[in-house]
Amino acid sequence: MADRSPTGAPAVDQLHAAVDVFYVHPTSYVGSRWNAPTDDAALNEATDRVATGIQASAFNGCCAVYAPRYRQANGTAFTHPTEDGARAIRLAYDDVRRAFATFNSKRGAGRPFILAAHSQGTVMAERLLDEEISGTPLRNQLVAAYLVGALVTVEGLHERAPDVAACRSADDLHCAVAWNARGPEHVPTELDLHRTDTRERLCTNPLSWRIDGTPASAELNLGAVFLESDNPAPRVAFADARCVDGTLIVSHIGAAPRDLPSRILDHVMGSGNYHPIEYQLFFMNLRQNALTRVAAFLAMPK
Repeated sequence: MADRSPTGAPAVDQLHAAVDVFYVHPTSYVGSRWNAPTDDAALNEATDRVATGIQASAFNGCCAVYAPRYRQANGTAFTHPTEDGARAIRLAYDDVRRAFATFNSKRGAGRPFILAAHSQGTVMAERLLDEEISGTPLRNQLVAAYLVGALVTVEGLHERAPDVAACRSADDLHCAVAWNARGPEHVPTELDLHRTDTRERLCTNPLSWRIDGTPASAELNLGAVFLESDNPAPRVAFADARCVDGTLIVSHIGAAPRDLPSRILDHVMGSGNYHPIEYQLFFMNLRQNALTRVAAFLAMPK
């Protein structure tokens, strides 16, 4: 599922990689049930193609990637909170928690790992940090957590996982990064307005890996990659980035390849909402950063 690579950037031999990745995919279900089935072949193919295949692949340059299926919650569970929706989210998380337990039981004791996720997956992954990683030996095995595309707050991260700080440089370890990408003219839609937590959001600039709001020009972008398109080559200097009040503002951006379903999604999300392509915009920087943090982790004195 995560075996594709950008042109000129081959994947490592995942059978012999020294580090693992536990990746939790975003919402890919558009049906009417509260929780998606995991035995729906069409849904699984779509998830592999438009989520796991184009996001988790960012980590196959360094690591062995594990990407479980889970009974993801209907998106309305997050945008229009109800008791039924809360139950759906709990069911989805229980699947992820069990998958994480299996992941740890089968991969070998003490092996380092990266936690990566997007959107709904990030909601699940942040809870894993709280309940399964923080305060346990797994925290010291955590290279970093990439918590992209969800409401991760500085205070919330500290409360839930006080021993997993925000990453402040490209080679920090045992830490978390997060960003939500928007254009400077983006007008929040219903999808944004249902986010009620007003605390400071964690914003990591994926071009500099800093959190201080310093702008990073598009020249620092090693390449956007759209593995879902006919051209998987890195598109260098595709987008710039700057953290402003907890949002990653993208002012300069190239033309992203979007098929009809993607254009419909973009319309629903609202103009200037880059949520669907938050991995793709900074793909090569993310890929290089995973390599950098893994190297730093493996170089630590044993």
